[in-house]
Amino acid sequence: MKISNADRAHVLTHALPYIQKYNNKILVIKYGGSAMINDSLKQSVMSDIILLSLIGIKVVLVHGGGPEINNMLEQIGKKSEFVDGLRVTDKDTAEVVQMVLAGKVNKTLVSLIQSKGGKAIGLSGADGHMIEARAKSPKLGFVGEITKINVQPILDTISMGYIPVVSTVGCDNDGNVYNINADTVAASIAGALKAESLISMTDIAGILKDKNDPSSLITRIYTEDAPELIERGIISGGMIPKFKCSIDAIEQGVRKVFIIDGRIPHSIIIEVLTDEGIGTMLVNGEKYRKTHPDAEEHITY
Repeated sequence: MKISNADRAHVLTHALPYIQKYNNKILVIKYGGSAMINDSLKQSVMSDIILLSLIGIKVVLVHGGGPEINNMLEQIGKKSEFVDGLRVTDKDTAEVVQMVLAGKVNKTLVSLIQSKGGKAIGLSGADGHMIEARAKSPKLGFVGEITKINVQPILDTISMGYIPVVSTVGCDNDGNVYNINADTVAASIAGALKAESLISMTDIAGILKDKNDPSSLITRIYTEDAPELIERGIISGGMIPKFKCSIDAIEQGVRKVFIIDGRIPHSIIIEVLTDEGIGTMLVNGEKYRKTHPDAEEHITY
């Protein structure tokens, strides 16, 4: 389809208010799901990130890498075991996780951003004790829960004009390295940075009233309504911990959390720079209504 110069100008003009709103603000993106596996989607995500960076948005990219870890463990003949959705991580597995996340996956993403004309620096949670952690449970081994986020390495990287690309491993004072859930890391970093927004890329359209009906997408959820939605089963399964850490991020000062479908090309740009957006937005209802007088006092889900 051929797009006229007038159409291009209209698109750019339409995006101007959103560019102004996000200019010089921090946007944390949790990158995962199909967008990490599908090459064309990966290309579009990196292009989106570079574009946002070039228009003055301070992008922080936080990534996991479960499929890559699975592949490496299979190659060395080590079987993966999961408890409550978390990978049981013994000492050997922890070393593989660190190698894959902080090495292969992280540096591949950095290289891809740079190949497209962006500037990026790869960081792991162990760099500068950025993510301090302790064992979450003895039965999980070296699966960590975060005890402290030190944002200075991220801020230093941004101040030098680079996009921080953060792998989700943490450390303790004894030199142990921990595998940490990527959603938890992204939310904790966003909260510590007081980010304008956190975008979580998933393989679903967002939160649906009816999981079998894509047209039942809930576009906005107030944090205070989340417990009721969990009780009713509208928020369920793996989305529950994602929502809980997203609420923690908002309570720490993040203004908005977006759960978007990473399977759609340029979904980040659609969310950040258009009226319609995409996916589900999570906000503190009281604060949101103060800045949006026409917003509903109570949303009927």
